[in-house]
Amino acid sequence: MDKLGEHISHQFDEELEDVRNLVMQMGGIVEQQLGDAIKALTDRDEALAEIVITSDYKVNALEVQIDEECTQIIAKRQPAASDLRLVIAVIKTITDLERIGDEAERIGRMAMHFAESSSDNKMITGIIHMGERAHKMLHDSLDTFARMDADMAIDVARQDLKIDKQYESILRELMTYMMEDPRSIPEVINMMWSARSLERIGDRARNICEYVIYLVKGKDVRHISLEQVERDARKS
Repeated sequence: MDKLGEHISHQFDEELEDVRNLVMQMGGIVEQQLGDAIKALTDRDEALAEIVITSDYKVNALEVQIDEECTQIIAKRQPAASDLRLVIAVIKTITDLERIGDEAERIGRMAMHFAESSSDNKMITGIIHMGERAHKMLHDSLDTFARMDADMAIDVARQDLKIDKQYESILRELMTYMMEDPRSIPEVINMMWSARSLERIGDRARNICEYVIYLVKGKDVRHISLEQVERDARKS
């Protein structure tokens, strides 16, 4: 599905292509926002964290714009089959992207707090590594959307399992810090929330992969195991 196909109305093709491009634009902003949040955390960069926090309005504005365009397409064009699946996939994808932006903003706030504290860098190392993995998964999920590649979407969705395992490992490590030094509890709780935000970003990146499978294969693979997703998606 590299191309959307030809319609009687050339304008319809342009409208569908436009919403796809807007999704990629929105995804690029969210990806940058998450990358900046992780870098701000790594470098204790308060100024960069502030940029992450204040840039969320761009994501929200694009979500509203794309949602309105999709509504107009449904009302005017009454799309069927793959065109309708595309519009539905777009609406669902931008919802997840907006929520990833919210999670990136939360991490940015954590980065700002961490920049002002004297906490040991070792406490944050695992979260930074998890953030890098979540950032890559988001990038790859957007790539699958751009390519409309169901096989690639399966491979990317599997990355969520690694993020979940990393999240569990970080929680155990942070709980150890709390037990060893009760004074660290407030700081550790903030870190736990950041790790939780990254875990949710992995979930939402997986959602985007599932929308791609739905769009390409016409199969709703939500709420089933990855093994079943793979079996369903690889069917011709």
